[in-house]
Amino acid sequence: MSQAEPEQLYAAREPIFPKKVYGNFRNLKWVIMIVTLGIYYVTPWIRWDRGPSLPDQAVLLDMANRRFYFFWIEIWPHEFYFIAGLLVMAGLGLFLFTSALGRVWCGYTCPQTVWTDLFILVERWIEGDRNARLRLHRQKKWDFRKARLRLTKWVTWLLIAMATGGAWVFYFADAPTLLVDLFTLNAHPIAYTTIAILTGTTFLFGGFAREQICIYACPWPRIQAAMMDEDTLTVGYREWRGEPRGKLRKGKLDPEQGDCIDCMACVNVCPMGIDIRNGQQMECITCALCIDACDEVMEKIGKPRGLIDYMAFTDEEGERAGKPPKPIWKHVFRPRTVLYTGLWSLVGVGLLVALFIRTDIDMTVAPVRNPTYVTMSDGSIRNTYEIKLRNMHGEERPFVLSLTGDPALRVEIEGADTQTVVVPADTALPVRTYVVAPSGSVPAESDRVEFRFWVEDATSGERAFKDTVFNGKGN
Repeated sequence: MSQAEPEQLYAAREPIFPKKVYGNFRNLKWVIMIVTLGIYYVTPWIRWDRGPSLPDQAVLLDMANRRFYFFWIEIWPHEFYFIAGLLVMAGLGLFLFTSALGRVWCGYTCPQTVWTDLFILVERWIEGDRNARLRLHRQKKWDFRKARLRLTKWVTWLLIAMATGGAWVFYFADAPTLLVDLFTLNAHPIAYTTIAILTGTTFLFGGFAREQICIYACPWPRIQAAMMDEDTLTVGYREWRGEPRGKLRKGKLDPEQGDCIDCMACVNVCPMGIDIRNGQQMECITCALCIDACDEVMEKIGKPRGLIDYMAFTDEEGERAGKPPKPIWKHVFRPRTVLYTGLWSLVGVGLLVALFIRTDIDMTVAPVRNPTYVTMSDGSIRNTYEIKLRNMHGEERPFVLSLTGDPALRVEIEGADTQTVVVPADTALPVRTYVVAPSGSVPAESDRVEFRFWVEDATSGERAFKDTVFNGKGN
Protein backbone atom coordinates (compact mmCIF):
# COMPACT_ATOMS: atom_id res chain seq x y z
CA MET A 1 0.00 0.00 0.00
CA SER A 2 1.54 3.25 -1.10
CA GLN A 3 1.91 6.03 1.43
CA ALA A 4 -0.22 9.11 0.74
CA GLU A 5 1.72 12.20 -0.24
CA PRO A 6 1.82 14.88 2.48
CA GLU A 7 -0.48 17.87 2.08
CA GLN A 8 1.26 20.86 0.49
CA LEU A 9 1.10 23.86 2.81
CA TYR A 10 2.86 26.21 0.40
CA ALA A 11 1.83 27.08 -3.14
CA ALA A 12 4.34 28.66 -5.47
CA ARG A 13 3.44 32.17 -6.64
CA GLU A 14 1.66 32.30 -9.95
CA PRO A 15 2.83 35.44 -11.81
CA ILE A 16 0.17 37.99 -12.70
CA PHE A 17 0.08 39.36 -16.24
CA PRO A 18 -2.37 42.30 -16.34
CA LYS A 19 -4.09 42.95 -19.65
CA LYS A 20 -3.78 46.32 -21.34
CA VAL A 21 -6.78 48.55 -20.72
CA TYR A 22 -7.95 51.97 -21.88
CA GLY A 23 -10.01 54.49 -19.96
CA ASN A 24 -10.04 57.54 -17.72
CA PHE A 25 -8.42 55.90 -14.72
CA ARG A 26 -5.72 54.29 -16.83
CA ASN A 27 -4.97 57.69 -18.40
CA LEU A 28 -4.86 59.26 -14.94
CA LYS A 29 -2.33 56.64 -13.83
CA TRP A 30 -0.17 57.37 -16.90
CA VAL A 31 -0.19 61.09 -16.11
CA ILE A 32 0.68 60.51 -12.44
CA MET A 33 3.45 58.07 -13.40
CA ILE A 34 5.01 60.56 -15.85
CA VAL A 35 4.77 63.47 -13.40
CA THR A 36 6.12 61.60 -10.36
CA LEU A 37 8.96 59.92 -12.23
CA GLY A 38 9.79 63.23 -13.92
CA ILE A 39 9.97 64.99 -10.54
CA TYR A 40 12.13 62.22 -9.09
CA TYR A 41 14.64 62.06 -11.94
CA VAL A 42 14.81 65.77 -12.84
CA THR A 43 14.77 67.51 -9.44
CA PRO A 44 18.47 66.96 -8.55
CA TRP A 45 19.49 68.75 -11.74
CA ILE A 46 17.55 71.96 -11.05
CA ARG A 47 19.89 74.82 -10.14
CA TRP A 48 19.19 77.58 -7.60
CA ASP A 49 21.56 80.52 -7.03
CA ARG A 50 22.18 81.06 -3.30
CA GLY A 51 25.42 83.03 -3.57
CA PRO A 52 29.09 82.18 -4.13
CA SER A 53 29.62 80.28 -0.87
CA LEU A 54 26.51 78.07 -0.96
CA PRO A 55 25.53 75.09 -3.15
CA ASP A 56 23.49 75.89 -6.24
CA GLN A 57 21.46 72.69 -6.28
CA ALA A 58 17.77 73.44 -5.73
CA VAL A 59 17.06 70.36 -3.58
CA LEU A 60 20.00 69.00 -1.62
CA LEU A 61 20.45 66.92 1.53
CA ASP A 62 23.94 68.03 2.53
CA MET A 63 24.80 65.41 5.13
CA ALA A 64 28.42 66.56 5.51
CA ASN A 65 27.39 70.08 6.53
CA ARG A 66 24.09 68.97 8.06
CA ARG A 67 21.86 71.11 5.87
CA PHE A 68 18.70 70.55 3.89
CA TYR A 69 18.23 72.93 0.95
CA PHE A 70 14.87 73.24 -0.78
CA PHE A 71 14.95 76.07 -3.32
CA TRP A 72 14.98 79.27 -1.19
CA ILE A 73 14.54 77.37 2.12
CA GLU A 74 17.49 76.15 4.18
CA ILE A 75 16.89 73.87 7.15
CA TRP A 76 19.56 73.63 9.86
CA PRO A 77 19.97 70.76 12.35
CA HIS A 78 18.35 72.73 15.18
CA GLU A 79 15.31 73.24 12.92
CA PHE A 80 14.54 69.56 12.52
CA TYR A 81 11.02 70.29 13.72
CA PHE A 82 10.28 71.43 10.14
CA ILE A 83 11.07 67.91 8.87
CA ALA A 84 9.08 66.36 11.71
CA GLY A 85 6.15 68.64 10.85
CA LEU A 86 6.26 67.63 7.18
CA LEU A 87 6.23 63.96 8.19
CA VAL A 88 3.21 64.60 10.41
CA MET A 89 1.49 66.35 7.49
CA ALA A 90 2.28 63.40 5.21
CA GLY A 91 0.74 61.00 7.71
CA LEU A 92 -2.38 63.13 8.18
CA GLY A 93 -2.68 63.52 4.41
CA LEU A 94 -2.55 59.75 4.01
CA PHE A 95 -5.27 59.37 6.65
CA LEU A 96 -7.37 62.03 4.92
CA PHE A 97 -7.22 60.55 1.42
CA THR A 98 -7.75 57.00 2.70
CA SER A 99 -10.82 57.97 4.73
CA ALA A 100 -12.27 59.83 1.74
CA LEU A 101 -11.29 57.67 -1.24
CA GLY A 102 -9.79 54.44 0.05
CA ARG A 103 -6.30 53.36 -0.95
CA VAL A 104 -5.77 56.00 -3.64
CA TRP A 105 -2.18 56.46 -2.46
CA CYS A 106 -1.51 52.78 -3.08
CA GLY A 107 -3.28 52.76 -6.42
CA TYR A 108 -1.75 55.87 -7.96
CA THR A 109 1.30 57.39 -6.27
CA CYS A 110 3.02 54.75 -4.12
CA PRO A 111 6.57 54.23 -5.48
CA GLN A 112 5.96 50.46 -5.60
CA THR A 113 2.89 51.04 -7.78
CA VAL A 114 4.59 53.60 -10.03
CA TRP A 115 7.69 51.51 -10.74
CA THR A 116 5.66 48.31 -11.11
CA ASP A 117 3.49 50.09 -13.69
CA LEU A 118 6.64 51.13 -15.54
CA PHE A 119 8.08 47.61 -15.43
CA ILE A 120 4.79 46.11 -16.67
CA LEU A 121 4.77 48.66 -19.51
CA VAL A 122 8.27 47.55 -20.54
CA GLU A 123 7.23 43.90 -20.25
CA ARG A 124 4.21 44.50 -22.48
CA TRP A 125 6.30 46.33 -25.10
CA ILE A 126 8.80 43.49 -25.32
CA GLU A 127 6.76 40.33 -24.75
CA GLY A 128 3.28 41.39 -25.85
CA ASP A 129 -0.04 41.69 -24.07
CA ARG A 130 -1.48 39.32 -21.48
CA ASN A 131 -2.07 36.25 -23.66
CA ALA A 132 1.36 36.46 -25.29
CA ARG A 133 3.06 36.78 -21.90
CA LEU A 134 1.05 33.88 -20.52
CA ARG A 135 2.10 31.64 -23.42
CA LEU A 136 5.73 32.64 -22.96
CA HIS A 137 5.54 31.94 -19.22
CA ARG A 138 3.97 28.50 -19.75
CA GLN A 139 6.49 27.59 -22.40
CA LYS A 140 8.77 25.15 -20.58
CA LYS A 141 11.42 24.92 -23.26
CA TRP A 142 13.85 27.83 -23.47
CA ASP A 143 14.43 28.50 -27.15
CA PHE A 144 16.27 31.45 -28.71
CA ARG A 145 13.14 33.60 -28.88
CA LYS A 146 12.25 33.18 -25.21
CA ALA A 147 15.84 33.82 -24.12
CA ARG A 148 16.03 36.93 -26.30
CA LEU A 149 12.76 38.38 -25.00
CA ARG A 150 13.55 37.64 -21.36
CA LEU A 151 17.10 38.98 -21.60
CA THR A 152 15.90 42.18 -23.33
CA LYS A 153 13.26 42.70 -20.65
CA TRP A 154 15.62 42.07 -17.74
CA VAL A 155 18.33 44.33 -19.16
CA THR A 156 15.79 47.14 -19.63
CA TRP A 157 14.50 46.63 -16.09
CA LEU A 158 18.07 46.72 -14.80
CA LEU A 159 18.79 50.00 -16.60
CA ILE A 160 15.65 51.55 -15.09
CA ALA A 161 16.63 50.24 -11.65
CA MET A 162 20.14 51.67 -12.01
CA ALA A 163 18.72 55.04 -13.02
CA THR A 164 16.47 54.88 -9.96
CA GLY A 165 19.35 54.22 -7.57
CA GLY A 166 21.55 56.76 -9.34
CA ALA A 167 18.91 59.48 -9.11
CA TRP A 168 18.58 58.92 -5.37
CA VAL A 169 22.26 59.58 -4.56
CA PHE A 170 22.14 62.81 -6.57
CA TYR A 171 19.95 64.29 -3.83
CA PHE A 172 22.87 64.02 -1.37
CA ALA A 173 25.65 65.67 -3.38
CA ASP A 174 26.12 68.09 -6.26
CA ALA A 175 24.57 66.09 -9.11
CA PRO A 176 26.89 67.09 -12.04
CA THR A 177 30.01 66.60 -9.91
CA LEU A 178 28.84 63.27 -8.54
CA LEU A 179 27.91 62.02 -12.01
CA VAL A 180 31.47 62.63 -13.24
CA ASP A 181 32.90 61.01 -10.12
CA LEU A 182 30.69 57.95 -10.58
CA PHE A 183 31.85 57.37 -14.15
CA THR A 184 35.51 58.08 -13.34
CA LEU A 185 35.33 55.76 -10.29
CA ASN A 186 36.22 58.62 -7.93
CA ALA A 187 32.94 58.68 -6.00
CA HIS A 188 32.75 57.61 -2.36
CA PRO A 189 32.12 53.87 -1.81
CA ILE A 190 28.86 54.74 -0.02
CA ALA A 191 27.51 56.15 -3.31
CA TYR A 192 28.24 52.92 -5.19
CA THR A 193 26.83 50.83 -2.33
CA THR A 194 23.62 52.86 -2.20
CA ILE A 195 23.14 52.63 -5.96
CA ALA A 196 23.74 48.87 -5.87
CA ILE A 197 21.21 48.32 -3.07
CA LEU A 198 18.52 50.49 -4.67
CA THR A 199 19.15 48.93 -8.07
CA GLY A 200 18.72 45.45 -6.64
CA THR A 201 15.58 46.25 -4.67
CA THR A 202 13.94 48.16 -7.53
CA PHE A 203 14.72 45.34 -9.97
CA LEU A 204 13.38 42.70 -7.58
CA PHE A 205 10.34 44.56 -6.22
CA GLY A 206 9.15 46.07 -9.51
CA GLY A 207 10.00 43.12 -11.73
CA PHE A 208 9.29 40.01 -9.68
CA ALA A 209 7.76 40.64 -6.24
CA ARG A 210 5.20 43.22 -7.39
CA GLU A 211 1.88 42.52 -5.63
CA GLN A 212 3.64 40.50 -2.92
CA ILE A 213 5.26 43.67 -1.61
CA CYS A 214 1.81 45.25 -1.26
CA ILE A 215 0.26 42.18 0.36
CA TYR A 216 3.01 40.90 2.65
CA ALA A 217 5.68 43.59 3.12
CA CYS A 218 3.59 46.77 3.36
CA PRO A 219 1.73 47.34 6.65
CA TRP A 220 -0.75 49.85 5.21
CA PRO A 221 -3.36 47.30 3.96
CA ARG A 222 -3.78 46.17 7.57
CA ILE A 223 -3.97 49.72 8.95
CA GLN A 224 -6.27 51.26 6.35
CA ALA A 225 -9.42 49.73 7.84
CA ALA A 226 -9.12 52.08 10.81
CA MET A 227 -9.21 55.05 8.42
CA MET A 228 -12.25 53.90 6.43
CA ASP A 229 -15.95 53.69 7.25
CA GLU A 230 -19.21 53.01 5.44
CA ASP A 231 -19.09 56.44 3.75
CA THR A 232 -15.63 55.97 2.23
CA LEU A 233 -15.68 55.95 -1.56
CA THR A 234 -13.82 52.89 -2.82
CA VAL A 235 -13.91 50.55 -5.80
CA GLY A 236 -16.77 48.09 -5.60
CA TYR A 237 -19.09 45.85 -7.63
CA ARG A 238 -22.83 46.49 -7.81
CA GLU A 239 -23.82 42.85 -7.39
CA TRP A 240 -27.52 43.78 -7.10
CA ARG A 241 -27.27 44.92 -10.69
CA GLY A 242 -24.81 42.37 -12.03
CA GLU A 243 -26.21 39.12 -10.54
CA PRO A 244 -27.03 36.51 -11.54
CA ARG A 245 -24.20 36.40 -14.01
CA GLY A 246 -24.57 34.85 -17.40
CA LYS A 247 -22.87 34.59 -20.76
CA LEU A 248 -23.98 36.31 -23.92
CA ARG A 249 -26.04 33.98 -26.08
CA LYS A 250 -25.83 34.88 -29.75
CA GLY A 251 -25.02 38.45 -28.79
CA LYS A 252 -28.05 38.73 -26.49
CA LEU A 253 -28.54 38.70 -22.74
CA ASP A 254 -30.99 36.42 -20.98
CA PRO A 255 -33.71 38.68 -19.49
CA GLU A 256 -33.41 36.76 -16.22
CA GLN A 257 -29.68 37.44 -15.75
CA GLY A 258 -27.88 40.52 -14.48
CA ASP A 259 -25.61 42.87 -16.39
CA CYS A 260 -22.41 40.94 -15.60
CA ILE A 261 -21.58 38.61 -18.48
CA ASP A 262 -18.71 36.97 -16.58
CA CYS A 263 -16.19 38.08 -19.20
CA MET A 264 -13.37 38.27 -16.59
CA ALA A 265 -12.20 41.60 -18.01
CA CYS A 266 -12.05 43.10 -14.51
CA VAL A 267 -9.90 40.21 -13.29
CA ASN A 268 -7.59 40.18 -16.30
CA VAL A 269 -6.59 43.85 -15.89
CA CYS A 270 -6.09 43.72 -12.11
CA PRO A 271 -2.39 44.11 -11.14
CA MET A 272 -3.16 42.33 -7.85
CA GLY A 273 -4.86 39.37 -9.54
CA ILE A 274 -8.11 39.60 -7.54
CA ASP A 275 -11.78 39.47 -8.50
CA ILE A 276 -13.46 42.66 -7.31
CA ARG A 277 -16.83 40.93 -7.66
CA ASN A 278 -16.00 38.96 -4.51
CA GLY A 279 -16.30 42.15 -2.44
CA GLN A 280 -13.81 44.29 -0.57
CA GLN A 281 -10.42 42.60 -0.19
CA MET A 282 -7.23 43.57 1.57
CA GLU A 283 -5.27 43.11 -1.66
CA CYS A 284 -7.26 45.74 -3.59
CA ILE A 285 -5.25 48.94 -4.11
CA THR A 286 -8.21 50.80 -5.69
CA CYS A 287 -6.29 51.53 -8.89
CA ALA A 288 -9.71 51.48 -10.66
CA LEU A 289 -8.43 49.69 -13.78
CA CYS A 290 -11.29 47.22 -13.32
CA ILE A 291 -13.70 50.15 -13.70
CA ASP A 292 -12.21 51.04 -17.09
CA ALA A 293 -12.33 47.42 -18.24
CA CYS A 294 -15.94 46.88 -17.13
CA ASP A 295 -17.16 50.20 -18.56
CA GLU A 296 -15.70 49.25 -21.93
CA VAL A 297 -17.60 45.94 -21.88
CA MET A 298 -20.83 47.60 -20.74
CA GLU A 299 -20.67 50.02 -23.68
CA LYS A 300 -20.18 47.13 -26.11
CA ILE A 301 -23.25 45.24 -24.87
CA GLY A 302 -25.41 48.35 -24.56
CA LYS A 303 -25.58 48.49 -20.77
CA PRO A 304 -25.01 51.52 -18.50
CA ARG A 305 -21.53 52.12 -17.23
CA GLY A 306 -20.76 51.83 -13.53
CA LEU A 307 -21.33 48.14 -12.82
CA ILE A 308 -17.93 48.43 -11.14
CA ASP A 309 -17.35 51.91 -9.80
CA TYR A 310 -16.26 54.08 -6.89
CA MET A 311 -19.05 53.74 -4.34
CA ALA A 312 -19.82 53.79 -0.64
CA PHE A 313 -21.57 51.12 1.43
CA THR A 314 -24.16 53.65 2.63
CA ASP A 315 -25.48 53.94 -0.93
CA GLU A 316 -26.13 50.22 -1.34
CA GLU A 317 -29.57 50.05 0.27
CA GLY A 318 -30.85 53.07 -1.66
CA GLU A 319 -29.46 51.84 -4.98
CA ARG A 320 -31.05 48.43 -4.47
CA ALA A 321 -34.36 50.28 -4.13
CA GLY A 322 -33.66 52.25 -7.30
CA LYS A 323 -32.66 55.52 -5.65
CA PRO A 324 -29.68 57.54 -6.90
CA PRO A 325 -26.51 57.57 -4.78
CA LYS A 326 -25.69 60.49 -2.51
CA PRO A 327 -23.62 63.31 -4.07
CA ILE A 328 -19.89 62.70 -3.88
CA TRP A 329 -19.29 65.77 -1.72
CA LYS A 330 -21.49 64.30 1.03
CA HIS A 331 -19.23 61.27 1.16
CA VAL A 332 -16.04 63.29 1.05
CA PHE A 333 -16.99 66.04 3.52
CA ARG A 334 -17.93 64.34 6.77
CA PRO A 335 -16.69 64.70 10.39
CA ARG A 336 -13.74 62.32 9.98
CA THR A 337 -12.35 63.98 6.86
CA VAL A 338 -13.04 67.49 8.22
CA LEU A 339 -11.06 66.58 11.35
CA TYR A 340 -8.12 65.28 9.33
CA THR A 341 -8.24 68.34 7.08
CA GLY A 342 -8.28 70.66 10.09
CA LEU A 343 -5.33 68.93 11.75
CA TRP A 344 -3.39 68.87 8.47
CA SER A 345 -4.05 72.58 7.91
CA LEU A 346 -3.14 73.44 11.50
CA VAL A 347 0.26 71.76 11.21
CA GLY A 348 0.85 73.36 7.80
CA VAL A 349 -0.02 76.86 9.00
CA GLY A 350 2.19 76.37 12.05
CA LEU A 351 5.14 75.40 9.87
CA LEU A 352 4.59 78.39 7.57
CA VAL A 353 4.42 80.80 10.51
CA ALA A 354 7.57 79.29 12.03
CA LEU A 355 9.31 79.54 8.65
CA PHE A 356 8.48 83.21 8.11
CA ILE A 357 9.15 84.45 11.63
CA ARG A 358 12.53 82.75 12.03
CA THR A 359 15.58 85.01 11.93
CA ASP A 360 18.72 84.53 9.86
CA ILE A 361 20.91 84.75 12.95
CA ASP A 362 20.80 82.59 16.04
CA MET A 363 22.93 81.55 18.98
CA THR A 364 23.30 78.78 21.56
CA VAL A 365 24.93 79.25 24.97
CA ALA A 366 26.53 76.46 27.00
CA PRO A 367 28.15 77.40 30.36
CA VAL A 368 31.46 75.63 31.04
CA ARG A 369 30.98 73.73 34.31
CA ASN A 370 34.53 72.55 34.95
CA PRO A 371 35.27 74.74 36.81
CA THR A 372 31.98 76.50 37.47
CA TYR A 373 33.80 79.80 38.02
CA VAL A 374 37.34 81.10 38.49
CA THR A 375 38.53 83.68 41.06
CA MET A 376 41.07 85.97 39.43
CA SER A 377 44.13 87.50 41.17
CA ASP A 378 42.36 90.83 41.58
CA GLY A 379 39.38 89.17 43.30
CA SER A 380 37.04 89.32 40.30
CA ILE A 381 34.94 86.27 39.36
CA ARG A 382 34.98 84.86 35.83
CA ASN A 383 32.57 82.42 34.17
CA THR A 384 33.27 80.75 30.83
CA TYR A 385 30.66 80.09 28.11
CA GLU A 386 30.80 78.25 24.81
CA ILE A 387 28.67 80.28 22.44
CA LYS A 388 27.80 79.12 18.95
CA LEU A 389 26.87 81.94 16.58
CA ARG A 390 24.81 80.95 13.54
CA ASN A 391 24.95 83.07 10.40
CA MET A 392 22.29 81.75 8.02
CA HIS A 393 22.96 84.45 5.42
CA GLY A 394 24.71 83.81 2.13
CA GLU A 395 27.58 86.17 3.03
CA GLU A 396 29.75 86.74 6.07
CA ARG A 397 28.38 89.09 8.73
CA PRO A 398 29.87 90.95 11.74
CA PHE A 399 28.10 89.89 14.95
CA VAL A 400 28.28 92.01 18.12
CA LEU A 401 28.02 90.27 21.51
CA SER A 402 26.60 92.01 24.56
CA LEU A 403 24.70 91.20 27.76
CA THR A 404 21.93 92.70 29.87
CA GLY A 405 20.65 91.98 33.34
CA ASP A 406 23.37 93.30 35.66
CA PRO A 407 25.40 96.40 34.90
CA ALA A 408 28.37 95.04 36.90
CA LEU A 409 28.93 92.17 34.44
CA ARG A 410 31.12 92.60 31.40
CA VAL A 411 31.69 90.29 28.43
CA GLU A 412 35.05 89.37 26.87
CA ILE A 413 35.74 87.26 23.78
CA GLU A 414 38.74 84.96 23.90
CA GLY A 415 41.50 86.15 21.57
CA ALA A 416 39.74 89.40 20.64
CA ASP A 417 40.00 92.99 21.83
CA THR A 418 36.44 93.85 20.80
CA GLN A 419 33.05 92.27 21.22
CA THR A 420 32.58 91.91 17.45
CA VAL A 421 33.02 88.55 15.70
CA VAL A 422 32.96 88.06 11.92
CA VAL A 423 30.97 84.90 11.19
CA PRO A 424 31.43 83.31 7.72
CA ALA A 425 28.45 82.73 5.45
CA ASP A 426 26.14 79.85 6.30
CA THR A 427 28.23 78.85 9.29
CA ALA A 428 27.82 78.11 12.99
CA LEU A 429 30.96 79.58 14.58
CA PRO A 430 31.95 78.50 18.12
CA VAL A 431 33.21 81.37 20.27
CA ARG A 432 34.64 81.01 23.79
CA THR A 433 33.36 83.91 25.85
CA TYR A 434 34.11 85.13 29.39
CA VAL A 435 31.78 87.03 31.68
CA VAL A 436 33.55 88.84 34.52
CA ALA A 437 32.19 90.37 37.73
CA PRO A 438 34.54 92.82 39.55
CA SER A 439 35.39 91.99 43.12
CA GLY A 440 32.70 93.09 45.57
CA SER A 441 30.36 94.28 42.84
CA VAL A 442 27.47 92.23 44.29
CA PRO A 443 26.62 91.28 47.89
CA ALA A 444 28.06 87.94 49.05
CA GLU A 445 24.66 86.27 49.42
CA SER A 446 24.06 86.54 45.66
CA ASP A 447 25.94 83.53 44.29
CA ARG A 448 23.78 82.98 41.16
CA VAL A 449 22.66 85.81 38.90
CA GLU A 450 20.49 85.54 35.80
CA PHE A 451 21.38 87.57 32.74
CA ARG A 452 20.81 87.60 28.97
CA PHE A 453 23.30 87.24 26.12
CA TRP A 454 22.53 89.28 23.01
CA VAL A 455 23.94 88.96 19.51
CA GLU A 456 23.30 91.61 16.88
CA ASP A 457 23.98 91.51 13.16
CA ALA A 458 25.85 94.80 12.63
CA THR A 459 24.80 94.82 8.95
CA SER A 460 21.05 94.20 9.17
CA GLY A 461 20.35 95.02 12.82
CA GLU A 462 18.76 91.60 13.46
CA ARG A 463 19.08 90.43 17.07
CA ALA A 464 18.83 87.17 19.00
CA PHE A 465 19.22 86.36 22.67
CA LYS A 466 19.64 83.50 25.13
CA ASP A 467 19.11 83.57 28.90
CA THR A 468 21.65 81.98 31.20
CA VAL A 469 23.18 82.39 34.69
CA PHE A 470 26.39 83.66 36.26
CA ASN A 471 27.80 81.57 39.14
CA GLY A 472 29.92 82.43 42.18
CA LYS A 473 29.52 86.16 41.95
CA GLY A 474 29.25 86.91 45.62
CA ASN A 475 31.88 84.42 46.89
